Amino acid sequence: MSRSAGHLIVNSLENAGIERIYAVPGESYLDVLDGLYDSPIETVVCRQEGGAGFMALSESRLTGRPGIAMVTRGPGAANAMISVHTAYQDATALVLFVGLVPIADRARESFQEFSLAEWFSSTAKKVIIVDDEHRAGDLTADALRIAASGRPGPVVVGLPEDVLVRLTDSPATTPAPIAEPQPSATDLESLSARLAAAQKPAFVLGGDGWHEGHGRALLDLAASAGIPVFCDWRAYDAVPHTGPAWAGWLGYGRTEAVAAGYGDADLLVFVGATRSDVASDGYTRGFDAETVIVGLDPEATQHAGRIDQQILASPRSFVTALSSIDASDLRGERADAWMESRSAVQSQVAEHRPDAEVAGARPGVDLGVAFGILDDRLGGSAVLTYGAGNATIWGHRFIRHLEPASLVGARNGAMGLAVPGAVAASLVFPERRAVAICGDGDFLMNGQELATAFAHGAKPLVIVVDNGVYGTIVAHQVNHYPGRPSGTRMVNPDFAVWMSSFGGHGERVERTEDFEAALDRALAADGPALVHVLIDSELMPPAADEISV
Repeated sequence: MSRSAGHLIVNSLENAGIERIYAVPGESYLDVLDGLYDSPIETVVCRQEGGAGFMALSESRLTGRPGIAMVTRGPGAANAMISVHTAYQDATALVLFVGLVPIADRARESFQEFSLAEWFSSTAKKVIIVDDEHRAGDLTADALRIAASGRPGPVVVGLPEDVLVRLTDSPATTPAPIAEPQPSATDLESLSARLAAAQKPAFVLGGDGWHEGHGRALLDLAASAGIPVFCDWRAYDAVPHTGPAWAGWLGYGRTEAVAAGYGDADLLVFVGATRSDVASDGYTRGFDAETVIVGLDPEATQHAGRIDQQILASPRSFVTALSSIDASDLRGERADAWMESRSAVQSQVAEHRPDAEVAGARPGVDLGVAFGILDDRLGGSAVLTYGAGNATIWGHRFIRHLEPASLVGARNGAMGLAVPGAVAASLVFPERRAVAICGDGDFLMNGQELATAFAHGAKPLVIVVDNGVYGTIVAHQVNHYPGRPSGTRMVNPDFAVWMSSFGGHGERVERTEDFEAALDRALAADGPALVHVLIDSELMPPAADEISV
């Protein structure tokens, strides 16, 4: 059957089970758009390429399938670069299709021409250009396989405009299943011996791939073996936040007491995570501990320091294999005091409390109270999405996660992910609540994707914390350049009115006592909703050292 290369790409995506693609249309890949016209794949039309890329990344993080974004050449590709960098540093499977100039126009500085490989090769697993129409299906399948195999990451596929319209008889390709490495008996025997001999062992979980409840199984096994479980930054939905083994999360905004426990461990078992600069407080903690790395990356990218044992396995295959071992064989002579001490600290950290800096001292909303109320209403089952900024720290600290696949955050610190991430989450899981937590700076970077929510029936709730400054940078300036604020002030609209202009539900809250009722009205809205929360510009997140060890 003859068809165009552009239609063959669409048919190959269908064979791979892709349910939706996130796109900003461009004339450079019109034939692919035409193929999507009759396709069961939903084309989610986005308003900016960075938002499209973040939506694709969010879908991948939540489902384990590569997220698909499509953009046009030059300027479109430039806008999408932020999502490629995020997927690369976060180890999330993403395939970005980029329309290119016709082959005959190459190297002539034609309209919107650029070098795909030179732009993306340093921050993508692979760059592929479809120069042969007969290979369009095979190369599409290759991109999906490469993005999802080993250490997941982004693959960028170039689509020359003239190649897309050429006809081919090549069949649509179905990607081959990706084999999961399995821990060997020797791997498990060695790890069991290490865990049994350690006085203060700890698991550190992170990365993608915790979609099927394996985190809960590992948390239960760890509790029986007296081993606390920490999670990496913005990967703490790997386990439910409950039970005697849950020890809290590491990274930016963590409390000193949690980080101290991680630093005190004499054996660290990283599963899907690494000893990165974020988890180790800038390469300062956890370097003396005996170290086991469990993951799919044989090169242990992003890991710093010693490795005493490396096990190639996915979270699923590792937890399944480890669960065959009796917990007593992992416990040795160890009592529960070490684990219980770490759990007690995390319980204090997550306890809802008024913010001492706000109560009676500052104008605006007390976020300690507000996020405690939000946590109560969400009940641990919502999908939370985060961009970057100090405003996210209250959410990280006070909102529980009891279900897997319930957190999407830019682990590379990219701003602008929260809103598009929540839109995608609402499309992927329409039966679940999707909540974006963002500051005013983060919101306005991709807040236009609320238009995409209205166009495609997504119903996210957006919490915008507005302090009128780039708060994270202000915090650094206070520490390093006190009394000299520079380049951090912002002027904002009334975000609630902005949401209402779309036809959604908007609330503006300036006092703590008004937050609960406003939130309840937003949660009851049948459609996208936004709560605009005003806080003092000098307010900083809860102190990192306020919890005793």
